[in-house]
Amino acid sequence: MHLDVQDLKKFYYRTGLGRVAQRAVRDQVRALWSDTKGQTVVGYGFAAPLLRPFIGEARRVMALMPGPQGVMHWPAGQANMSVLCEEALWPMETGLADKLVVMHGLETTENPSALLDECFRVLGPGGRALFVVPNRAGLWSRRDGTPFGYGRPYSLTQLETQLKRHAFTPESHRAALFSPPSQRKFWLKWAPTFERVGSKLSTYYAGGVLIVEVSKQVYAPKKRGLSVRVRAPLRILEGAANPVSGRQANDPN
Repeated sequence: MHLDVQDLKKFYYRTGLGRVAQRAVRDQVRALWSDTKGQTVVGYGFAAPLLRPFIGEARRVMALMPGPQGVMHWPAGQANMSVLCEEALWPMETGLADKLVVMHGLETTENPSALLDECFRVLGPGGRALFVVPNRAGLWSRRDGTPFGYGRPYSLTQLETQLKRHAFTPESHRAALFSPPSQRKFWLKWAPTFERVGSKLSTYYAGGVLIVEVSKQVYAPKKRGLSVRVRAPLRILEGAANPVSGRQANDPN
């Protein structure tokens, strides 16, 4: 079940907790992808809050938003870079994306297999993708007051296993949102400290979201050697299998 785009917009851009969540996850994404110059960066679901640092650096930035969720103009005050699309039918050429970020997309879809197939299709050979999902062991997945409290939470093992089934190669993983999902000013003030300390803890049991980076490896198909067909083979050695002596060859009988 997808959340409405207006509810997501309100949380991330108009609440203190949403801005804390946006900054915490975006910092982790930026740390993984520090240079995207000349690349195509694509976000799916509601990944717009994570894409802002790539505008002006990457060659192209696109925010794909699924139909059940709805679409909004993004970024504000600039030419629109957001597109409304079907969950498993994106308006993109195969292999176009160099980088792909999926947030509020995988855990809310009714057909994760079809979505992952589409992610694999649009990602170019050697490209990288980030999947941001609620951590089933974290506090944020248990709180309906945030977007991470909806949909299907994952453990790290579950997520990596599902990605491997669709031919992705896990490269690294991180966690974010170590502060409690509370709107109280005390917790919001100390959120940066929680992120610094929490990043040193185990991602299995700490952090509201899991961030898994994968790559798309395309291997050359294995072909058998080319066969050589001789149309008119020489028959010089045909008699070698049954040799005869000179006497037998000259004997008229």
